[in-house]
Amino acid sequence: MKMSTRNRLPGTITEVVRGEAAAKVTLQVGDNHMVALITRESADELGLEVGKEATALVKATDVMILTDEGVA
Repeated sequence: MKMSTRNRLPGTITEVVRGEAAAKVTLQVGDNHMVALITRESADELGLEVGKEATALVKATDVMILTDEGVA
């Protein structure tokens, strides 16, 4: 499969929390965790389960987090 996305982060799924419409998927990427919110239908179709290897594809113009301490 070919994909134009350059930001590819391979890892292992550590948590899948399925709700009615969405699923929160946590991926261990090296020493870091990445959390994605996707549709439950997508999580089911992909067979996402704890321990499964997966790759996060990131295509975004901005990712920011703001706290009282400043911008991270």
